[in-house]
Amino acid sequence: MPTPPPVPAPDAAPRVFDRALLARRRARALARRAPGADFLLAHAVEDLADRLAIVTRAFPVAVDLGGHTGRLHEVLRRMPGVEQALRVDILTQDRKVSGAHLVADDALIPFADASLDLVVSALSLHFVNDLPGALIQIRRALKPDGLFLAALLGGDTLHELKDVLMRAELETTGGAAPRVAPFADTRALGALLQRAGFALPVADVDRVTVRYDNLLALLADLRAMGAANMLSERSRTPLARATLMRAAELYASDHADADGRIRATFDIVSLSGWAPHESQQKPLAPGSAKMRLSDALEALDQRQDKT
Repeated sequence: MPTPPPVPAPDAAPRVFDRALLARRRARALARRAPGADFLLAHAVEDLADRLAIVTRAFPVAVDLGGHTGRLHEVLRRMPGVEQALRVDILTQDRKVSGAHLVADDALIPFADASLDLVVSALSLHFVNDLPGALIQIRRALKPDGLFLAALLGGDTLHELKDVLMRAELETTGGAAPRVAPFADTRALGALLQRAGFALPVADVDRVTVRYDNLLALLADLRAMGAANMLSERSRTPLARATLMRAAELYASDHADADGRIRATFDIVSLSGWAPHESQQKPLAPGSAKMRLSDALEALDQRQDKT
């Protein structure tokens, strides 16, 4: 397999997200622990746990990357075959609050090459400014035949919110600032796995539709998750009341069910890939087929004619 390109310098990628603000908001959300606020993370962790349960091999050294609540770390600690489960987080320098073993940016993996058996990440990597570079570093940190599993937001996540906020701001102020993060689609994320040098890459999506009484309830949940607007190019001026009320009206008219409750879409993209190893299944070499495609199709036609 060709050697992956070198990891880009940290300042080479566009600074889409304010990572310091992300750390502060997640730390505040963790400290407050609003009841039920981590429902989306709980869903993602449960799915990752199910995927890990069907892998019949041991992972002596496993890492929860960016697991800001500790849910996924608890899964790793209970897994048979895991001797050391580490949690890496950017939350806060106060480990008594975060519970992290290592305080580090999940965009800069603090491990030596070929030192880990398993890396998992739940709803964190979509906030990395240089995701291609982060994936390359994860692949390099894995031992040969090590596994990477992640769940991140992508696709049409919060497209309803993005739509109404932009339209309302244009109507009320004549301009619109970015309010909702951009999310990559499933195909693009799968291509990034291949680009990073993972073997047997897989990307699939699980659409979760959450219903709320109104826009304000949705915004409150996002704040409780520590996931409110953290774009570097965000407006520093809060939304005017008139803009917010107009956005709520648009949401209720265009993205609501018959009972009046509004819908919020979250596309959770699951990624998996293995660090290359000679024991892994490989595609057949070109020209190694024992039958020409035209002959196979002709034989199929003949069988169908007989039936």
